[in-house]
Amino acid sequence: MNTTNHGGPLARLVAALAAPEPSDRLRAALAIGTDGDPSTAESLISRCAVEPDFFVRDMLTWALCRLPADATVPLLVDELDAAAAQARSQALHTLSKIGDRRAWPAVRDLLHDGHDDVARSAWRAAVAVVPPGGEPDLAADLAIELGRGDRDRQLSLSRALVALGDDALPALDVAAGDPDPYVRAHAEATQRLHLDPDSGFAVSVELARRVAATGSDT
Repeated sequence: MNTTNHGGPLARLVAALAAPEPSDRLRAALAIGTDGDPSTAESLISRCAVEPDFFVRDMLTWALCRLPADATVPLLVDELDAAAAQARSQALHTLSKIGDRRAWPAVRDLLHDGHDDVARSAWRAAVAVVPPGGEPDLAADLAIELGRGDRDRQLSLSRALVALGDDALPALDVAAGDPDPYVRAHAEATQRLHLDPDSGFAVSVELARRVAATGSDT
C-alpha cells in the first residue's frame, strides 16, 4: 500500500518537503529517511529536482540512500533524462552514493553533458558504478574533457581520474603528449595529483601550464 496516498503521518511528511522554511523541509527529509518507506522514493526524487537549499538536497539524498536500491535506482536512472539540469545532477549525485552498477549505461551517457554541474556529477557517479575492468575505458573517456573549463571543473575531473588509480595513467600519458598545451597542462597536473593527493592542484596546474608553454619549470 502506498502510504503517501493517505492522510497519515507519512503523507504529511511528504507534503512538508515543499514547506516554505528550509528547516521544515530538512526535518521532513530526515524523518522520511528514518522511516525508510520505499513508497516515498518518487516524492524524494521529485523534490531533489527543485530543492534550492544545499543542506536539504543533501538530506534528500541521504533519505534516498536509506531506501532499497530496487525502489530508487530505476527511478533515478529515469531522472537522468530530465530536461532540468538540477534534476540530472542530483540524480547522478544520489547514484554515486548508492553505487549500484545497474546505473552505469545511463551515467556513461552524461559524461560529456553540456552543463558543468551535470558533467561533474556524472564523473563522480561513473567512478562509483563503473563495472570491474571498465576503468581504463572510463579514464580514456574522461580524458577527452582535459583542459576544458574553469579550475573547479578541472579539479573535479582530476579527482575523478585520480580515483580510478593506476587505471587512469595510460590515458593521462597520452593526454600529456597532446598538441593542445591546456590539455597537456591539465594532464600533467593530474599526474602530479595522482602521485601526491595532498599536493595543491592550483599550484600543480599552473606549473604544468608553464612547462607546457616553455618546456621549463623555472
